Amino acid sequence: MRSAPRRVTRRLCCALLALGGAAAVAAGAQPAAPLSSIRVTGDARVSAKPDRVQIDIGVQSQAPQSRDAAAANARSLDAALEAVRKAAGPGAQVRTTSYSLSPNYQYPKGGEPIITGYTALNVVQVTLDDLGRIGDVIDAATRAGANRVQGIQFTLRDQDTVRAAALREAATRARAEVDVLAGALGLKVLRVLTVEENSPRIVPIRPMAVARMAAGAAEVATPVEAGTLDVSAEVNLTVEVGPAAH
Repeated sequence: MRSAPRRVTRRLCCALLALGGAAAVAAGAQPAAPLSSIRVTGDARVSAKPDRVQIDIGVQSQAPQSRDAAAANARSLDAALEAVRKAAGPGAQVRTTSYSLSPNYQYPKGGEPIITGYTALNVVQVTLDDLGRIGDVIDAATRAGANRVQGIQFTLRDQDTVRAAALREAATRARAEVDVLAGALGLKVLRVLTVEENSPRIVPIRPMAVARMAAGAAEVATPVEAGTLDVSAEVNLTVEVGPAAH
């Protein structure tokens, strides 16, 4: 009869030991204190003078039959390309960017559409590194039969150098802002946690002279001003901070 109390005592002791062990495990698994951090965004814009231009020149032809439209377009484009290559010089690159041959429709009231002819359109892109030849190329092309100047875009031969400069300036500004904020709050920067960059963007220049030339109005030389390109970059910086030493 006396053995029952002993069993209860042993069970209580075992339970207390188990609780003590669980408490120790729980105390050991306490999560680490959250990091104190500051996150800022630094942005920068770098201007550069373009040294390359891309000009889209096209020939549009119409004829009652599709083969006639295509043949007339090929003849006009060959003449325009010959003139363009002479005006552009040996360093120019020419490539076809689009070609289409499509029917023209007339829509009579209450009736089915009727094909009235065909339109052929061939567009080539001329790439120049000599920006002084832009006006000559456009004028030569239009005089030789090109009737579409769809766009002009200035860009850079070495884009990586300008992108790197924009990123470097954005990162420098982000770090400067972090240091200012930490100092104002009585903190110091302990380490960099993350750095994220948005790819630098180059904004192309499309001058208004193109639209004026596309209308084919004047015989005077086409003026085109290159201006400057803006390259922008953005850097997101997160740093760990702690109390500043006194």
